[in-house]
Amino acid sequence: MTDTARPALDNLATEDRRFPPSPEFAAQANVDASIYAEADADRVAFWGERAKRLTWAEPFTQVLDWSDAPFAKWFVGGKLNVAVNCLDRHVEAGLGDRVAYYFEGEPDGERSEITYRELTERVCQAANVLEGLGVQAGDRVAIYMPMVPETVIAMLACARIGAPHTVVFGGFSADALATRILDCDARVVLTADGGWRKGAEVPLKSVVDEALERCPDVRSTVVVKRTGSDVTMAEGRDLWWHDTVDVAERTHEAQAFDAEHPLYVMYTSGTTGKPKGILHTSAGYLLGASWTQWEVFDLKPETDVYWTAADIGWVTGHSYVVYGPLANATSSVIYEGAPDAPHRGRWWEIVERYGVSILYCAPTAIRTFMKWGADIPAKYDLSSLRLIGSVGEPINPEAYVWYRQTIGGGRTPVIDTWWQTETGSVMISPLPGVTAGKPGAAMKALPGIGADVVDDAGESVPDGSGGYLVLTEPWPSMLRTIWGDDDRYRETYWSRFPGKYFAGDGAKKDADGDLWLLGRVDDVMNVAGHRLSTTEIESALVSNAKVAEAAVVGAADETTGQAVVAFVILRGEAGDGGPEVAKELRDHVAKQIGKIARPRQILVVAELPKTRSGKIMRRLLRDVAENRTVGDVTTLADTTVMDTIRSGMAAAPPED
Repeated sequence: MTDTARPALDNLATEDRRFPPSPEFAAQANVDASIYAEADADRVAFWGERAKRLTWAEPFTQVLDWSDAPFAKWFVGGKLNVAVNCLDRHVEAGLGDRVAYYFEGEPDGERSEITYRELTERVCQAANVLEGLGVQAGDRVAIYMPMVPETVIAMLACARIGAPHTVVFGGFSADALATRILDCDARVVLTADGGWRKGAEVPLKSVVDEALERCPDVRSTVVVKRTGSDVTMAEGRDLWWHDTVDVAERTHEAQAFDAEHPLYVMYTSGTTGKPKGILHTSAGYLLGASWTQWEVFDLKPETDVYWTAADIGWVTGHSYVVYGPLANATSSVIYEGAPDAPHRGRWWEIVERYGVSILYCAPTAIRTFMKWGADIPAKYDLSSLRLIGSVGEPINPEAYVWYRQTIGGGRTPVIDTWWQTETGSVMISPLPGVTAGKPGAAMKALPGIGADVVDDAGESVPDGSGGYLVLTEPWPSMLRTIWGDDDRYRETYWSRFPGKYFAGDGAKKDADGDLWLLGRVDDVMNVAGHRLSTTEIESALVSNAKVAEAAVVGAADETTGQAVVAFVILRGEAGDGGPEVAKELRDHVAKQIGKIARPRQILVVAELPKTRSGKIMRRLLRDVAENRTVGDVTTLADTTVMDTIRSGMAAAPPED
């Protein structure tokens, strides 16, 4: 970047705190610093060596074919079965009695365990039923289910017979479900009568019935009886899981599929336009998920109890609830319900009960726990935790420190990870036995991954500057295309910076060259000629002791082009706030990162508009800040929250 060029993003915030691994943790870590040099010496050979952790029916003859870029082929000529790698091989190795999942239903007292042997048998049963319904390799199957073991079984049964699955989050509408079924032409749907969320039943089968009015080609559904509610069963189409899967033959002969055989299609909902069906294939994806779980989380499958607190309907659930952990013979926790059902200590009760040693969750959950107060987790024994991680969006430095101190007891490494549905597995993260963590920083690309921050011209920015995050080399778990739309794949991900994958996120390099994520570039504000990241201002707000969570948007301003408008949730001990709080927080932001970032308006709110996966819908907040009609709210976890925010905004005076 030339001296006269404007930076793609202004770099305002600084962070001086460091948390190196303890000598004891470093000594037992799965990887040490030498792994970076190994990967840098020959990246392709590095991945070829890592691929030996998988069980191959036929060996690959070429690690990577990038001759038709940006369409990758990894492990060319190799064949394997994903389900066999997740199940059968562990049973054959004598691990059949190891617990694969500890299941905790939301109704209090509902608990069960499923071993690797039991899980293998139940997957074989489901595979036999799917084949009996005419599902063949290559056919797509839609899954619309709650967080129950049967959802994992459904996914693995599809993988076992080579039928790509598309899992649709169980909170999506009938229209969203129908759109996805039609786009990938699924002919079979696996669902449940309902699920539990905050003590209430979430209907699922009725949503499927409505969706299928638009999907005449769906010939069969299989329904898990979860809540016992009355549902309509269409004769000749709808079957009960307990009448079919639970009585089926418990053995199934699995065949091997090409390394590039499609494994699943996951739709990114987005805020506008047609959802994108992200295609992941078999071997490269499984390697990425399993290797990064072992490397990034320092996994010890013989002793760890691992909990990724994410829904299987999202990519985090695919990679770090199902495929990565099972490929590594991990014992994992699955929890069906909400963090506050039936009480706000439910997560910590689960950690204590099962001796969870690794916890992976979203920053929005961490900030919610901050809001509720440290006295709640203090009631539980969390000493089993030895590593904690975050996923989904950049974590504010204060949330990072609170997480480490309050949940991790001041001793656990915090693994702040960056990746996407499209990348399939973690791309940027500390390594817990190597890295001196910085609160809020994702640190550096993992060994074997190429990442950089570039300016508008695609040139690498110097340390201390901001810009656009790109991935510079192909990686095994990368998306292969957008389902049915190769042109959209090229245009969306590879056209902005030719030869580089553009993630759509802003980032900066600090003085050490470490990477900080700054949120979606769509959320960048232009204030008086300065391009400011919402993430940095939100982090400055959360660093105030009174603030648990913040969302910042840019609103049109006659003087500065855009002005900063902030919505904040106060911590429980801060009370409801008052007029003086807004001034205090404005001054706090000015002191932390400069007067240019001082919010024009600050509104104290009880809740922020979030999707069911916990992401803040800043688009809706911009509508409020600019006094526009609020857009579609159907994807929100609480559709009433915007009415409350709009009425509060009208009463919140701007700064003089």
